[in-house]
Amino acid sequence: MGHDHGHGPASGPGSRSGGEPSAGARYRRPLALAFTLTLLYMAAEIVGGIAFDSLALLSDAAHMGTDVLGLGMALAAITLANRPGPRRRTYGTYRLEVLAALGNGLLLFGVAVYVLVEAVRRWGAPPEVPGLPLLLVAGGGLVVNLVSFRLLSSGAQDSLNLKAASLEVMGDLLGSLAVLAGAGIILLTGWRYVDPVLGVAIGLFILPRAGRVMGQAVRILMEAAPPGLDVASVEARMAGLPGVAGVHDVHIWTVTSGMEAATGHVVTGEGARPTDVLESVLALLDEEYGITHATIQVEEPGQWRGEPEHPSH
Repeated sequence: MGHDHGHGPASGPGSRSGGEPSAGARYRRPLALAFTLTLLYMAAEIVGGIAFDSLALLSDAAHMGTDVLGLGMALAAITLANRPGPRRRTYGTYRLEVLAALGNGLLLFGVAVYVLVEAVRRWGAPPEVPGLPLLLVAGGGLVVNLVSFRLLSSGAQDSLNLKAASLEVMGDLLGSLAVLAGAGIILLTGWRYVDPVLGVAIGLFILPRAGRVMGQAVRILMEAAPPGLDVASVEARMAGLPGVAGVHDVHIWTVTSGMEAATGHVVTGEGARPTDVLESVLALLDEEYGITHATIQVEEPGQWRGEPEHPSH
């Protein structure tokens, strides 16, 4: 006798959710406002960078693009999680978020390389960058980042999505402070090399972040196990539960950021009730590993023809 159980974040048959909105959904409005402010100011920095011929502003705009990406991904995840997908898309449109992350990561990587090359080219004859307009634009960026961080900080305690988004914004505060400091140096000393120096610094800061975004996206698309999760140890924990004689064919992967899924087969011991075994396995996956979308096939002794990969002791 087999038992198949779907366990997900949305309420429904077999779900542990009580139908209340997720923590992230409760903070969708401040997240949307922070996303809008950051997007608009990124556009302002691009315009200012071109108008004032400031590489530091352009590179900080690219750095702000990582925040727009992070905030947009968090907002998309919350929005899509509350919309049922068509039946032909059994996981809805979550993978679009991952594909967008990969594309944006490639774009950010290209921008960072351009900034570094341009900074080297300008080193021989750095252009004269007006300090006061640069100071005003950078100061505005700092204010936007502070407002966005304040909007997200309250929800960061409850939602992992918002915590990641608030960390993105906090990181951009450093870029705004760097440009602000550079503008002050230009005003006080007239040292024109500060602009390409800041461009290189911010470009080098963007490169690893873009690389991490792309790496995470590729890992999800390859359906690898979530980082830091040892599938063998999960199997061993499942096999050690009361009533479990063995575990085999366990697969754990990430559907999208913040949503892990698992499938597997559990062989029951003599006299064990399949429903009790199923419930204990699902509780283990949820409470210890945060896997809330699991499908477990429960098999009675004799159904599994091979040797269980992890027999219980």
